[in-house]
Amino acid sequence: MGQRRRAFTREFKQEAVKLVAAGGHPTAQVARDLGITPNLLRRWKQEAAGDPVAAFPGKGRRKPHEEELARLKRELARVTQERDFLKSVAAYFAKPSS
Repeated sequence: MGQRRRAFTREFKQEAVKLVAAGGHPTAQVARDLGITPNLLRRWKQEAAGDPVAAFPGKGRRKPHEEELARLKRELARVTQERDFLKSVAAYFAKPSS
């Protein structure tokens, strides 16, 4: 059986990023102390720097722009289906009756 991925809370990630930002210790040292890889800590740091409010959304929650994009994709799929249906209906009724 495969190994299960570890899940970290938003608060844990924020505190880890604060420890690195506070200075004093290099990222690699802080990562070792926390039991995570330095690359993971650097990725968290980049995510927090990009958008601190929406960083680390957790399971099932998307950033606002991702939510809007998903909504627009669903709407586009629905409208495309409706258009294709109407095209086929129009083609059916446009045929001359025999």
